[in-house]
Amino acid sequence: MCGLLGMLPSEATAATLVPAIERALPFMHHRGPDDSGTWHDDQMVFGFNRLSVIDISHSAQPLTWGPADEPERYTMTFNGEIYNYVELREELTALGYTFNTEGDGEPIVVGFHHWGPDAVKHLRGMFGIAIWDSVTKQLFLARDQFGIKPLFYATTAAGTAFSSEKKCVLELQPELGLDDGLDRRAVAHYVDLQYVPEPESLHASIRRLESGCYATLTPGNELKVTRWFTPTFPIKPVSDEQAVYNKIADTLTDSVAKHMRADVTVGSFLSGGIDSTAIAALAKRFNPDLMTFTTGFERDGFSEIDVAAESAEAIDAEHIVKVVNPDEFAEAVPRIMWYLDDPVADPALVPLYFVAAEARKHVKVVLSGEGADELFGGYTIYKEPISLAPFEKVPSPLLKGLHAVGKALPEGMRGKSLLLRGTTPIEDRYYGNARSFNTEQLLEVLPWASADMDHREVTAPIYAESKGWDPVARMQHLDLFTWLRGDILVKADKITMANSLELRVPFLDKAVFEVAQTLPTELKVSHGTTKYALRRALEQIVPPHVLHRRKLGFPVPIRHWLAGDELHDWAAKIIAESETDHLFDKQVVEKMLAEHHPTEKDNSRRLWTVLAFMVWHGIFVEKRIDPQIERKDYPVEL
Repeated sequence: MCGLLGMLPSEATAATLVPAIERALPFMHHRGPDDSGTWHDDQMVFGFNRLSVIDISHSAQPLTWGPADEPERYTMTFNGEIYNYVELREELTALGYTFNTEGDGEPIVVGFHHWGPDAVKHLRGMFGIAIWDSVTKQLFLARDQFGIKPLFYATTAAGTAFSSEKKCVLELQPELGLDDGLDRRAVAHYVDLQYVPEPESLHASIRRLESGCYATLTPGNELKVTRWFTPTFPIKPVSDEQAVYNKIADTLTDSVAKHMRADVTVGSFLSGGIDSTAIAALAKRFNPDLMTFTTGFERDGFSEIDVAAESAEAIDAEHIVKVVNPDEFAEAVPRIMWYLDDPVADPALVPLYFVAAEARKHVKVVLSGEGADELFGGYTIYKEPISLAPFEKVPSPLLKGLHAVGKALPEGMRGKSLLLRGTTPIEDRYYGNARSFNTEQLLEVLPWASADMDHREVTAPIYAESKGWDPVARMQHLDLFTWLRGDILVKADKITMANSLELRVPFLDKAVFEVAQTLPTELKVSHGTTKYALRRALEQIVPPHVLHRRKLGFPVPIRHWLAGDELHDWAAKIIAESETDHLFDKQVVEKMLAEHHPTEKDNSRRLWTVLAFMVWHGIFVEKRIDPQIERKDYPVEL
């Protein structure tokens, strides 16, 4: 595990950039407090911060390797873990290659020499990779197929910089001649969706290498980006359902076994739902002393502490709980926004931050259940195409007429919503699992925005790739490119790494996806439930009391707190002091807060979206808010 940073200048000698890299490295010290340093030749400079997890003593970065006649040809730094590195090492050794370490990094470089860019297709893991080929003078960058690990980059006339953290690239502004202006279209997308969609960032000059992509670069040129992984859902008929359930269980077990590979203690998050409980139960098989961690709030309906504790007891795991109160919740928000780089308007970030901090006192690595819903059909909304199936038989002209009838019906009238959704194409009605503002509301809060800046600008190209697919598969595919990589995986990576804790997600494994992608709809959403095949597969793994529980995750009572004494005044102060009048109509925002009621007029989702942005803006743009990052861990002042 490593925070990587580097720059390939267009003309300058790389050695002259070492002080700049050293200046920027502390901004991602949390990604690797165990080791830090730089490397350079005449044209390329790398920086890294390392969290030692596998082959602690011998896998220092950057890692240099080459064949016998060119022993220092390649230099690599990478952020992540490769779980099938043992098998890759055996395969490459059989092909005649030799290795100098026992870690998971060297097989990447050796594989790159043997397979070229296609080496990434052989990796089971999470990664952001940078490899410099000193012979061809080419830089190779790559991200894992789902986007578990981040990679930002910026290109100017001075060259290209790249990093696991955007703030490190921002710190290189003098050397790059970087424009630090905001991307207003990205701002609109964030306000609409609650996250900044890839490849955008809120800074117009900084982009993200997309999930499942690699890029090549030579000095003085632009990055050439290639998509190496395109998720598809080639549904196959099933003749033996039990064989499918067994296959899912066996593949997931193998994935957890490989995700447990580490030279340090591995624990597991446990929220109380089926996904995290399944991972923890399987992890217990490979670590008899497994520790599990959960968080919650002292408010009825917003805590899974009791259920998680019951699950931990059922699998005989030591269990640790962190309870979060409103004061520490509010106090942590600026720190969390600093670690995020770009805001994510998901209040669950805050309890995750605290449970990660608690876990880091005991372990260095945790497993978690992210990705199960997208792969196996776990969201309730995935059942909608079944209820709307009769509309598919209605001729198009009649559908238009029915849609007009639906629009004319009074608000709140029974059947109106069903009629409207059934007569609306999936491309227009489903935008993923997060949307804060409809188009009308978006234009009210962002007066400068235009209607074409809404979610459809993000989702239309994705839908174009899945035309003709089963509608549930289309929704899953959309979520892989939006909600999963925009919200879930950003908060999973950024918030755990904020605490120097590595989070691993066994569901988002290459082999697990290969099983899940072929499931027919009736094995995803049927029998009145979601994730049907997964639930059947886990019957012998997960305690019965959680097998059919409704998904909660780490719920946050934000709608109650914003209406009460806990956070209302805090929110009003953020709005009043924010210097974002050029972006937001603050009168509209203030009205949202004044009218907010937890049950009668719940504006909490939209309010939190704006509040998160305002805190972020106060830190990174206004530089008015001090996120209170602990300076003692950093070699230079931040």
